[in-house]
Amino acid sequence: MLFDIRILDVVDVMLVAFLLFQFYRLIRGTAAISIFLGIFLIYVIWLAVKALQMEFISSLLGQVMGVGVIALIIVFQQEVRRFLLMIGNRWFIKINKLSLRDFFSNRKEDPETLRIMEKIVIACESMSARKTGALIVIGKKGSLDIFSEGGEILNARVSAELLETIFIKNTPLHDGATLIEGDIILAARCPLPSADKILIPANFGMRHRAAIGISEYSDVIAVVVSEENGSITVAIAGKYKYNITSNELKNILLSGKLN
Repeated sequence: MLFDIRILDVVDVMLVAFLLFQFYRLIRGTAAISIFLGIFLIYVIWLAVKALQMEFISSLLGQVMGVGVIALIIVFQQEVRRFLLMIGNRWFIKINKLSLRDFFSNRKEDPETLRIMEKIVIACESMSARKTGALIVIGKKGSLDIFSEGGEILNARVSAELLETIFIKNTPLHDGATLIEGDIILAARCPLPSADKILIPANFGMRHRAAIGISEYSDVIAVVVSEENGSITVAIAGKYKYNITSNELKNILLSGKLN
């Protein structure tokens, strides 16, 4: 029958739509979106000419689509890598690792939880007052081990004094990001992927771009202290909130989301 639609057909369409939507979210606001739309338009035209049985143009576009997968992998290699990282880091919680979101959401009244939160806020407030540049990445879901490659592994207890010491200018560890998992400072001086978005304020430096970039890749809270004006910025899931107060930072750490 013409309209004999199975449940599996509906599931199939929904899965394809979901994957396309997730991919669109990754490249939205980047230069890659124009390329993606161009390829998608060619694919739609190809389907149309096939349905109209226009043999010559259909054959020509079919050859183009035949190498389309390889072309997509080459053109969108960074986006594909980011998509796979997002699946691995956002949707799977590493066993025996206590995420900061669990730490804050499920144990808000726990003294150790509040201690870690307060230490991070105190360190950021102090560095903001002194205009000490800093980039702190706090893990929510998944593991930050992959981003610690190239950095200095610390595995040290979180403290405001240690965080401030790490970011003292011209010291060996001040450049790059400091990663925090649960109640542990995992690593410092870690290189991070920069954001691909083109709609980022011109006054944002490399720390801000790296914070937005890591939040696009993984489920984290990235906190930036500006070296130029001491402002505090928080990035989550590719979005950011600029020039926040210490109380706002505390609330964001508690909720795990931008308020």
